[in-house]
Amino acid sequence: MTYDRLVCANCAAPVSEGRCPVCRANRERLQQENSFFAGLNPMTLIALLAVLVAAVALLAHQTV
Repeated sequence: MTYDRLVCANCAAPVSEGRCPVCRANRERLQQENSFFAGLNPMTLIALLAVLVAAVALLAHQTV
């Protein structure tokens, strides 16, 4: 989830603006967690892994 749409419960301002200490703390926490795989759920990761394994197996079969 991105923080640009979140509204702070403390000051009722967008978290992305960082108006109060709560906003700034949550904005920093969300920025640290904002890696590529952080937003994906486990089933999506398993599906991506299955597709990757199938693609590698198909390529290995075609080259033999």
